[in-house]
Amino acid sequence: MPENLPAQPSKRVAEFLERAKTQVSHRGRLIIALDATASRQPLWDTAVQLQAEMFAEAGKIGGLEVQLVYYRGLDECKASNWTTNARELAHQMSRITCVSGLTQIAKVLTHVRKEHAQQPVSAVVFVGDACEEKPTVLYDCASGLGPLFLFQEGDNVAAATAFKELARLSRGAYSQFRPGAERELAELLRAVAAFATGGVTALSDLRSEAALKLLRQM
Repeated sequence: MPENLPAQPSKRVAEFLERAKTQVSHRGRLIIALDATASRQPLWDTAVQLQAEMFAEAGKIGGLEVQLVYYRGLDECKASNWTTNARELAHQMSRITCVSGLTQIAKVLTHVRKEHAQQPVSAVVFVGDACEEKPTVLYDCASGLGPLFLFQEGDNVAAATAFKELARLSRGAYSQFRPGAERELAELLRAVAAFATGGVTALSDLRSEAALKLLRQM
């Protein structure tokens, strides 16, 4: 007759289960947040193409889960399911059209906080060209979050000021690029994907101009 199993697992078993849980969940988690107001349509179309390269870079290191967050119109801010499939994400993005409206960055940051509380988010990318909210409100929303990587298209001064401070507060990075600079944005996304999957070491190993640009700020 078999002996009864102990009511409580041994310390060794508990430690093994905890290590196994950590290993299973050791996949980079990246939120990509995009301004989907009317002026963003050209960049949105570009982002659909660039995200495949981002997944490819992450796959070299250890894999990546991505969630897409976007806002548009008067009061619409939505998030996709988490996915490890570049094609699935591209399909989701291709079904979205941009609609006129004001920025909703505070909603994005609030969502990031909720996701991070459930399971750590390695990094957040935000791509936009404007900031129409009170900066101090955004700074409060960003308090305690992990690295925010804010990429600004154009040269709106108010947006630049707010984005730089959000990057500083979160120990992330800020970069500005010109309309039509698809390659520059692609390199920045690849660099963040590397960071999300392998941390600063992976970002350093990338040795690209975009990676160095981010490292200098972190």
